[in-house]
Amino acid sequence: MSAPVNLTAEIDKLHAEISRLETGFYENVNSFFLCSMALIIFFMQCGFAYLEAGAVRSKNTTNILIKNLLDSCICIIGYWAIGWALAYGESGDGVNLFVGHSQFFLSGFSDYPRFFFQYVFSATAATIVSGAVAERCEFVTYVTYCTVISTFIYPILTHWGWSENGWMAKGITSGIIDTKYDDFAGSGVVHLCGGSISFLAAWFMGPRIGKFPEDEDDESDEILGHSVPFTALGGFILMFGFLAFNGGSVASISHVGDGHTVGLAMVNTILSGSFAALIYLGVHYYVHGKWTLLLTINACLSGMVAACAGCNKMEPWGCIWVGVGAGLIYLAFSKLMIRLKIDDPLDAFAVHAGGGFWGLMSSSIISHGGLAYALADFISGAENSGDHLTQALAQLGWQMICAIAIVVWSLAIMFPIFWILKKIGKLRVSEEIEINGLDVFKHGEMAYPLRAYGHGWHDFERANKIQAFSSKITVGEGKNTRIMKIHPEMSIEQLASVYDRSGNIIPMPKKSRTLFTNPAERKLSQMMYDENKL
Repeated sequence: MSAPVNLTAEIDKLHAEISRLETGFYENVNSFFLCSMALIIFFMQCGFAYLEAGAVRSKNTTNILIKNLLDSCICIIGYWAIGWALAYGESGDGVNLFVGHSQFFLSGFSDYPRFFFQYVFSATAATIVSGAVAERCEFVTYVTYCTVISTFIYPILTHWGWSENGWMAKGITSGIIDTKYDDFAGSGVVHLCGGSISFLAAWFMGPRIGKFPEDEDDESDEILGHSVPFTALGGFILMFGFLAFNGGSVASISHVGDGHTVGLAMVNTILSGSFAALIYLGVHYYVHGKWTLLLTINACLSGMVAACAGCNKMEPWGCIWVGVGAGLIYLAFSKLMIRLKIDDPLDAFAVHAGGGFWGLMSSSIISHGGLAYALADFISGAENSGDHLTQALAQLGWQMICAIAIVVWSLAIMFPIFWILKKIGKLRVSEEIEINGLDVFKHGEMAYPLRAYGHGWHDFERANKIQAFSSKITVGEGKNTRIMKIHPEMSIEQLASVYDRSGNIIPMPKKSRTLFTNPAERKLSQMMYDENKL
């Protein structure tokens, strides 16, 4: 006769197995969520690349693209080796308020989804600056500031604000006052940090040649980017990335209410960007009579930057406050930079510092429990409304203190670095290189090599015996002998003349418009040109 089954023990085993499977399932779901959001945020590097490449002149396109590429490469090494340890590594009780100092090179750490998510935030903070110093920055300067931001400045800021032991996160607790740093997705530690350094870098670097006239009576030269479609594409990619940037900051999807918070953050993000874009577009049209695309994209991004701080806990109607304020602050900061004659080609300071600061303030004003709610309770005479108002004002004051700390820390570290680089002549490229473009001199690669645009069908033309004898490259024999054309492609000026648009460019002498060396082909081209003129 078999021994009786202990049902209680079997049920306990089954319960333990279900708990283990449940824990593993939730852990995998959260890890997959973090990695998925991080991949989308990583794709924002492509958005920054397109945005910046389109906003610079074609002669500097390769230079700006390689900087965006190296942002990702430099940041991952620096954040893996040092940055993570400073941000979230454990340390002593007193020191831990300001910096972590363990888990260097991820020693003893294995939560790789969390690390990867924080890394892409670090790369975002570093890449902001490249737009402010575009078309004139020495490559060694770029490598230096990118390394310092990703391995030192940004990690310590995140320890202050996002580590449970950081002094900003702990805040002040006294009586009815309980303040903590409120920045859900990085309006301050990411964008205000990057925007502040952008201002300093652009100021140290000086304006691009021809941007601001020496004679105050002359008008400023408008230095235009070479591709509006590139800039627009980059803007759309960044808008897409911001949805993951803010929604993914929930950091989990397995708890009750996580999905609701993710959706709320995404809705508030796109609403804030939309209100910022529309208010800026309306003001610009009222002043200039033009529906601007490029500046509207920047205004939209500033609204999304501002939404980062409180997108998880404000009602959608609050996006009117956040978005409109961000759009107007972007406008004001952009105009301020021009008035100060500080050249910021991408408006990095106005978008990220302006939007980031406004976001930190807005999260303490319009979010639940913020100043707007406290004032409403105080006016209506609600119970304990005075205490609520005191708490809301204290929280707003703490946000201001933290914002000032972020700016001071960022500038204090980068000021001596930029100063030293300027003193040793490594901050900015020479005048000759800047005028002729950084692509060829610094990288040996043109973004748009003219000879790469030939279609190949007319690269060879018929030749007589003398031409065939003197030519190094020939095809065929006898009457079918062909030689390589001297000018197998059209220049920009020649192409414009064919389409009768030469009035938009510097006119060329008639003799220089040699599109074809074959007489018959030249005659046909001239006939087409004459017909277009008629």
